Amino acid sequence: MLNRVIREFGLELQSINEVEDSHSSTVYRCTLLKGENVFLKIPFTKLKFQRELEAYEILKGSVSIPDLLDYWPGDDECSGAFLLSELKGTPLTTKVSPTIAFQVGVLQAEMHNIHHPEAKELKGIQNEFANWSDFVEKQFYSFAEDVKDVLDPQLYKQAIEKFEKMKHQLPAPDEPSFVHMDFRPANIIVGDQNVAGMIDFESVRFGSTEIDFTKLYRDFLRFDSALYSSFKDGYKSIRPLIDLDIVLPFYQFTDAFNSIGWCKRRGLEKNALFLEENLVRLKGFLQ
Repeated sequence: MLNRVIREFGLELQSINEVEDSHSSTVYRCTLLKGENVFLKIPFTKLKFQRELEAYEILKGSVSIPDLLDYWPGDDECSGAFLLSELKGTPLTTKVSPTIAFQVGVLQAEMHNIHHPEAKELKGIQNEFANWSDFVEKQFYSFAEDVKDVLDPQLYKQAIEKFEKMKHQLPAPDEPSFVHMDFRPANIIVGDQNVAGMIDFESVRFGSTEIDFTKLYRDFLRFDSALYSSFKDGYKSIRPLIDLDIVLPFYQFTDAFNSIGWCKRRGLEKNALFLEENLVRLKGFLQ
């Protein structure tokens, strides 16, 4: 399949290497004969391909993302592929300055300022806002089928009861916005002391912004109060920020639960470390 995609784009390569930490697509970093780096991305499904394609059309000119150099809609054997420019830099880490955290807040707020294009029919990106609570519940109970095979029955029962209790304590959803659904450090590129942009749009929706802070808090914001404060300042410089103290506990809990289900679907042995992290987090919420 890879050779077919390379032929479709007419690429002449010096080297090609698969990128790690890509969970919804197969991604390759390619160095062309003339020395330029580009990325080949092959989503796992047609729906993920369509979402990503629409995301590039919607975000272009409003948020810093890679350039979509070309795309191939695929065939019966391949879901499709993208040829993307390189964002110069490396994934976000906790070892950055408050200035970078401020820029991450600006980046996310700029994305959240994008609303559903009324004049455009979207085939891949769903608008979940009108039934947001149903969407969150459907996701939770979908993963519950997998979590049930992993957790002790008593722990599983506690988790279900906690979800049912916590969901009724949420405030009304924020205004409908473009949400990434996987806004985490691995998908935020930093280079030359500035945030270069964000990547990976296979899971995007239009929905409530509240869900989009979960993974960023889990993997970045919670480790340093100065970074957290700067992030919030950056976000609020673009748009109002919801009260994260109210919504984060619910989404942290559901993220831990859903991540256990994700590990079951993708292979418990292969994802043993991530599974253990989320089991510890879930048990902490249930104490």
